[in-house]
Amino acid sequence: MSTPMQWERRLADMARPLFGAAAVRFLAYLGLCAAYIQGGLVKLTDFAGAQQEMAHFGLSPEPVFAVLVIALELVASLMILTGRLRWLGALALAAFTLLATGIALRYWEMPMGQERFMAANSFYEHLGLAGGFLLVAWLDLQEAKPRRAAG
Repeated sequence: MSTPMQWERRLADMARPLFGAAAVRFLAYLGLCAAYIQGGLVKLTDFAGAQQEMAHFGLSPEPVFAVLVIALELVASLMILTGRLRWLGALALAAFTLLATGIALRYWEMPMGQERFMAANSFYEHLGLAGGFLLVAWLDLQEAKPRRAAG
């Protein structure tokens, strides 16, 4: 009779060829970065709208903040997708996500109701997204240990 540990090992052995593949890992990174790529490109193609968004959240001077946000969203996403300083790009997007979430989704200041409920859900979803970026940074730094020690 198989033990739970043996079943776990067997299941992992079956899943590893697919979920351990480089293509799946790239798709995971792309999924994490998708909102930032989309947001950066939309802001880039509608710079006036990007400035209005900065003004809406009280960030001034609006053109400077818009450029910084566009650059951060696109460059950090590119770092993650290409693997060049992936950990740094992931930490940058985690910090940005936490900061932007604290600015944009202050659900605790809203009156009770549907809008507060939706903002609270989005707030905690963004915390999960930031956690995903922290995990990417942690994994990348763990994988870099042997390369540094050997190099």
